[in-house]
Order: sequence, then C-alpha cells, then structure tokens
Amino acid sequence: MEYSIRSITSNDIPFLWDMLFYAARMSEDGAASAEAAKDDPHLSIYVNAWGRPGDFGVLAFDSRGLRPLGAAWLRLLTEDKSNYGYYDEETPELAIAVLPELIGQGVGSGLLSHLIESARGHVPAIVLTVRSDNPAKKLYERFGFIVVDEVINRVGTRSSKILLKLSR
Repeated sequence: MEYSIRSITSNDIPFLWDMLFYAARMSEDGAASAEAAKDDPHLSIYVNAWGRPGDFGVLAFDSRGLRPLGAAWLRLLTEDKSNYGYYDEETPELAIAVLPELIGQGVGSGLLSHLIESARGHVPAIVLTVRSDNPAKKLYERFGFIVVDEVINRVGTRSSKILLKLSR
C-alpha cells in the first residue's frame, strides 16, 4: 500500500479521536464511536488540548493526500502518576492506530518506525500499555519494546506496560 507520513497538526485532532477509539479497542467494550473516548477520563488525556509542549505525532495518509489512514503520537503525561501508563517524568506515552481495514498492511509499522526515529535523541524512552491479548503486541516487540509491568486496565482486564529505550 502506498502512503505518506507527515507530522500531526491541530487540524488532525478529530482524526486523533477516531484513532484513540481504535487504539483503545473501545468497540470491544461496547462503545459505538469516538465520542466515547472524549468522555472517558482515562483516554481523553491522550488528545485533549493537543498541541501543548512535548506533544508530537505522525499521520499516515493515502498517496493522494486525501484520506488519513492512521496515526501515532507521543504525549508526556506526568499529571497523574497513578495512571497505569505512567513510567517516569521524561518518558512519553505512545498511542497508535490505523483504520481497521488496513491492519496488517504495513501502515502501523511505517508510523511506528517514523515516530521512533523522530523521537530518538529527544526522549529517553517510549512507554505504551497494550492489552495482553492484542495482536499488535507482536509489532511492538519486533521494534524492541519489552514488558516492564503488568497492569489492570480501564476495563478491568490485563495489559502489558511495555517500554522502548532510546539512545539520546
């Protein structure tokens, strides 16, 4: 599949909400749309007030530049150290998703690769929580993420907190 990648802008915020819905696998929990992510205090922190210092992300779009396909973004979330994704004061959390019909077509790998290379030298590591049964966990492991903790997520199931250390 042909696609391009560019940095996320404030115009992409509505699409980030959609991607957050997919990243959090909300449809499996009975949610019908991305509106549910906006109302969930565990999730809304990943997009609310996007564009603050340290926010960074990339968006994949089709070769004509008309249709967004997926997004990967980093946000340093230090306000609530009890949040299950918190690692330390310097390590941002990753959120990533692609449109469901594009899973397995390389878009997620491309986004993750681009994001990691862009973050290298700026942050010491990247952390992510992923449901233990999520097939995407294998993708993260291929990129070098390692399990650093097991947590109970917002819906009461198990998630792995995984970390990728970056050289500065």
